[in-house]
Amino acid sequence: MSTSETSVAPRLSPGFVDMHVHGGGGASFQSGAADDVTTAAAFHRRHGTTSLVASLVTAPVADLVTSVRRLAELATDGVVAGIHLEGPFPAGDFCGAHDPELLRDPDPESLDLLLGAGAGHIAMITLAPERAGGLDAVRRVVDAGSVAAIGHTAADYDTVGRAVEAGATVATHLFNGMPSLHHRTPGPVAALLEDERVVVELINDGIHLHPAMLRLPFAAAPGRTALVTDAISATGPGDGEVLLGELRVTVRDGQARLVDGGSLAGSVLTLDRAVRNAVAAGVPVLAALRAASTVPADALGIGDRAGRIRVGAPADPVVLDERLEVVDVLSASG
Repeated sequence: MSTSETSVAPRLSPGFVDMHVHGGGGASFQSGAADDVTTAAAFHRRHGTTSLVASLVTAPVADLVTSVRRLAELATDGVVAGIHLEGPFPAGDFCGAHDPELLRDPDPESLDLLLGAGAGHIAMITLAPERAGGLDAVRRVVDAGSVAAIGHTAADYDTVGRAVEAGATVATHLFNGMPSLHHRTPGPVAALLEDERVVVELINDGIHLHPAMLRLPFAAAPGRTALVTDAISATGPGDGEVLLGELRVTVRDGQARLVDGGSLAGSVLTLDRAVRNAVAAGVPVLAALRAASTVPADALGIGDRAGRIRVGAPADPVVLDERLEVVDVLSASG
């Protein structure tokens, strides 16, 4: 790719697809309340995201069922492209901003309740495959037509490989919420990067990842790297204190951290800024744009209606200037 291709942005990109986002514009997806969901979706749309999956953190299963039912109605109306359950199935040692007291194994009864509440709109479920019943849960999720994602996990290299064989196809925010790469115990990062069946998410806010660790997946897994925001309700409003689920989060200088313990708790990122950050770190423009559109659309199985500009596809392009700033967001629905 020439220097000009990496330094000058195309003027038209497919609408961005965020496969991992908790809220924005002062609103959260967690309750599934229509006004909050509409507010958050509209906020991200102004930043080029024309399709997004509403992500939920860990909560009691009964509460998640209620939220999922509400979100399913909004997915039917096209407000969101689906629902992502990031909890309640993380590993305790890598739970991050998930309430450790509410974590649980992915038992069939809980999964069936949640999948049933989603009425076909559960796009993705993240789980730690080493939990009791984890591999069977991967198969159950996939058989239901949803994406099984591996994340918030302490699983070793071999266990992750077995989870991918069982049908898992996404790595939830690679590097974050899992053991680091090690030359003798490669762990989940190596297993997820090297398997061509897996799309890896990256939170490229300049906080979650060093630029070198951003460039690594683009080199090791070309065409399988998806930029996500993991954005919370504070995205847009700025510094202050908010809730992520029932956990208190303080946002200061662009960093969202739990009040108790200080763990990173999502981000205040938008996908247009994630693209600009990627290009600034040395990722070619077209690769960065695909990572924010085509790759996540395909990972979610919605590539026929999102993530591309082509004859016969819905027209939801984003107009960008030479700095990759959003100039306009067009809509197939007008």
